[in-house]
Amino acid sequence: MINPWSAIYKMAAGQIHRAANITTLRRQDGSHTTDLQYTLRLMVQKFAPDDNIEDDEEIQGQTRARTSEPIDTEDDVEFTIQEVKNAVQDLGNKNTPGGDGIPNEVWKCVVTILPKYLTAIYNGCLKDGVFPNRWKKAKIIPIVKPGTEESDEVNKFRPISLLDSGGKVLEKLLINRINHHMYSREHMGDNQFGFRPQTSTVDAALAIKTFVQESLDAEVIAMVSLDVQGAFDAAWWPGILREMKEYKCPQELI
Repeated sequence: MINPWSAIYKMAAGQIHRAANITTLRRQDGSHTTDLQYTLRLMVQKFAPDDNIEDDEEIQGQTRARTSEPIDTEDDVEFTIQEVKNAVQDLGNKNTPGGDGIPNEVWKCVVTILPKYLTAIYNGCLKDGVFPNRWKKAKIIPIVKPGTEESDEVNKFRPISLLDSGGKVLEKLLINRINHHMYSREHMGDNQFGFRPQTSTVDAALAIKTFVQESLDAEVIAMVSLDVQGAFDAAWWPGILREMKEYKCPQELI
């Protein structure tokens, strides 16, 4: 049964977003883009900044060199059929498909009918250490942040990346394996609350509350909060790979 009030509720809750109107944007030097091509180029540079080796400082150059060294850790075990089934079933049914246009419901049918075939594909990726380029491609939908409609800043847009479900499943499989390696060897810090299962910002707030309560006898209590702009957009892969090597992750995961 179709709910005639569904659109009204979504509109009232602010869940309906109008299509982004791509106009001229202001560059860092204060000038404005002159056509759509330069506007889109500026947006891409903001959403996916380049990693220019020429900008490296000495410590960054050393990190790059470290990542190119041979990996001496053992191989990881193959994915099981149950692992793949869990990763596929964890996909949301209402998510918009990526460039291939295949909805998650189809993947769930495939893993039910051909579980061994699908598992063999992902084990092939693991064995060869390959994340297929096709699954790295994203269809980016720019959404205008509320209250910034009249702004000429590139930050007015929030990029929504639509990825193929096949790559999402491989990503889930790899994340689960990396998490297992980190947790089983107690590499995760107790004071990290983000991106950890069964923890949230509420736990971080409670930890701060407890710290303050236990420190009330002190003369001064100081807290520093940092909001790093675009932290995940500019995550540096050589640094991540170096840390994985330092923590002795299986070479296939690296």
